[in-house]
Amino acid sequence: MSVEAAIDDLKSRCVQKTPTGVKGLDEITQGGLPRNRSTLVCGGPGCGKTLLSMEFIVNGISRFGENGAYISFDESKSDLAENVASLGFDIEAMIARKALHVTSIPIHPGIAGEFGEYDLGGLFATIGHAIDSVGAKRLVIDGIDNLFSFFSNESIIRQELRKLIKWLKEKEVTVILTCERGEGRMLLTRHGIEEYISDCVILLDQRIIDQIAVRRLKIVKYRGALHGTNEYPFLVTEQGIIIFPVTSMALDYEVAGERVSTGLQGLDGMLSNNGYFKGSSILVSGGAGAGKSSLAGSFSASICKEGKRCIYFAFEEPAAQIIRNMSSIGLDLAGYRDSGLLKIHATRPTEYGVEMHLLSMHTVIESFKPEAVVFDPISSLTDVGLKGDIRSMFIRILDYLKNRQITNLSTDLTQGGGYRLDTDIGISSIMDTWIIVKNRERDNYKERLIEIVKSRGMAHIDRIQGFKITNDGIFFNEL
Repeated sequence: MSVEAAIDDLKSRCVQKTPTGVKGLDEITQGGLPRNRSTLVCGGPGCGKTLLSMEFIVNGISRFGENGAYISFDESKSDLAENVASLGFDIEAMIARKALHVTSIPIHPGIAGEFGEYDLGGLFATIGHAIDSVGAKRLVIDGIDNLFSFFSNESIIRQELRKLIKWLKEKEVTVILTCERGEGRMLLTRHGIEEYISDCVILLDQRIIDQIAVRRLKIVKYRGALHGTNEYPFLVTEQGIIIFPVTSMALDYEVAGERVSTGLQGLDGMLSNNGYFKGSSILVSGGAGAGKSSLAGSFSASICKEGKRCIYFAFEEPAAQIIRNMSSIGLDLAGYRDSGLLKIHATRPTEYGVEMHLLSMHTVIESFKPEAVVFDPISSLTDVGLKGDIRSMFIRILDYLKNRQITNLSTDLTQGGGYRLDTDIGISSIMDTWIIVKNRERDNYKERLIEIVKSRGMAHIDRIQGFKITNDGIFFNEL
């Protein structure tokens, strides 16, 4: 057997996957959920189990041509339809055209109890009818733990669950089972059984960090397949669930040899007379009043002057103040904004959590499609959460921008104005170009200095130079 044939044979025997269509989840699972097998989604109240399950069904119908069936032990059909309507899921229309079957099975002490031997024959019949009535290839059983909440014999619970999962596999449907997390957070489920029987287990968690609610997703296990093993932040949005992989981009993106002007002739001269590489990441750090925002504004104006789009993410000043301040050094940002070339997106860092900032920036970039992006200043983001979370978020944004060849410039406030070898969130090592600006007193005057610490892939001046900020712009002079 040839090597190619052996590889094809191995692939054919690997676990086949069904894409979920949920943003980020298919990337983490490297293709989706195990096809014709069971996946358990567990978590506490309000963490997104039902939404994730319903999005799996809706995406199957609308995007992948796979009809679905939904069995709920928690909600009525009407409540379920109302709850997901705000996300644009018209499940009643899907039911009407025979693409979706929804069945609600209420379980309460009045109709359930433990009396001798029992089996799930009646449930099998109900599920079988739901699958066959629409030719479903996807199935959700929402609140499977409620079915066994009135029974104490774990051996019978395990036996009946195994029978159910085996029977569903024979029906050749890809299944999601949802259940509540066990008490005390020591168990994934109430009974501590469901996770051992399922082929894939996804844990959803909601926690409070610094008075901000955050959600996390983790693939606890995935039989026969590689998958991401970290905790991944996710959001519940008007478009559904969005999951952010910690390493959202592989290091395999294209790089450009094309150069982009800094907007300043003197700074271009320090960078072998050509400016930055297109698609590179630039960091400008320094103390208060050293000229960081002025360099950022000059870069933005230069991009717009070329007829290209730029987004300016501001975390400390409103758009009107930025435009006024930049006009004092000869930059007409208002004109570029009015022409549609410049978008200033101003938000306080504390307005959102880390994940919401990432989503907000990602959404704005996707819709505006800029050639360049400015973040001013990234040091303000330290008020949002833990250093590790902020760094992870920013790396994901930088990877996203570099993958799309979007040049980006970030400013960073250095406390005390001194020389530092890193930023507060520890991202200087991943930046392509690092510029430091600072002030010093000389003969009772403030003197501004600029230094290029590094600029990968290009020759650059390694000595400190001076510059002045005037009403007519920024001018450089060699010391």
